[in-house]
Amino acid sequence: MSTVSLVINNKPNVNPETRRRVQAIIRELGYHPQRSARGLASQLSGNIGFILTDAHFSHAEPFYTKIFLGTELEARHHNYYVLLTTVGPTVNKTTEMPRFFLEHNVDGVIIAGKIGASWVEYVHKENIPTLLIDYEIPKLRVSTVTIDNRRGAHLVIEHLLKLGHTQIGFIGGDRHHPSIAARYSTYCDSLREANIAPLESWTSINESGTRVENGYNAAKQLFAGLAGRPSAVFAANDAMALGCMKYFREMKIRVPEDVAIVGFDNVEAGLLVEPRLTTVNVHREEIGSLAVRRLVEMIRDRSDVITRVTTPVELVVRESCGARPAPRLEEVVHAMG
Repeated sequence: MSTVSLVINNKPNVNPETRRRVQAIIRELGYHPQRSARGLASQLSGNIGFILTDAHFSHAEPFYTKIFLGTELEARHHNYYVLLTTVGPTVNKTTEMPRFFLEHNVDGVIIAGKIGASWVEYVHKENIPTLLIDYEIPKLRVSTVTIDNRRGAHLVIEHLLKLGHTQIGFIGGDRHHPSIAARYSTYCDSLREANIAPLESWTSINESGTRVENGYNAAKQLFAGLAGRPSAVFAANDAMALGCMKYFREMKIRVPEDVAIVGFDNVEAGLLVEPRLTTVNVHREEIGSLAVRRLVEMIRDRSDVITRVTTPVELVVRESCGARPAPRLEEVVHAMG
């Protein structure tokens, strides 16, 4: 392989000064290698597929959009394009497949969020390097990048207990999603560790989804009666927490005076409500970035080693839980005169 080709393809074993001079000439000439020609040489397309189900794209876009942005930004560093498509919950016919599958136009695939096992099984049969984000299918050997859901849920319950709450409710939906299941089970475990038995009357976990309307319905179920109301609510995600707050506003239930509420995900909408939503921060762009780095390694090394990466989370304390949060930047500036 010529020195120019080694530099273009970011290969090692090139003298740093030679690399600098070749790159300078490439910039001066405005040269851009044709991806089709590079694909013929390397038998790679230079594309990564990114799959979301229709439901996640339309209802959970604020969460998965940031993950997709992370993949897009990271892919540029590896000279890859990311091709986004949405699909139904299961694959039944070849005609339902994304075009990049039918045209063999991707080197690897990232699947974000809950998806039918049939999709992952199909990709496996095609021998395409595959990685799941925010989802796991135990029976399949697939690399994953997931969230530390248990740590995040534990931080929430620990914080509410420190504020003096002993009647802590939980609202959730889609219990078959591993992230939601982990948050709910940790909620129960954390209460038991504090010698508090979680009560059925404090929980609403039968909603079909985790959207704003599901949170509204769950809050209505928990707070319709006069007795047995929790003093604090842990929502499975921010969308449900915002739906819960909408119900509270309609019912003249004050947050946090009458009930504290905490979400999970740290989507931007949580900053636009009053009081601002206490939540668990998920590093969504970093999740997308990690996924691309791992997938590129799998493609480059032709590796079938399965890796499972868990990304850290932090509790973000704002007004909705009743604790005094960190002051806003504008408040700090004002205090400084």
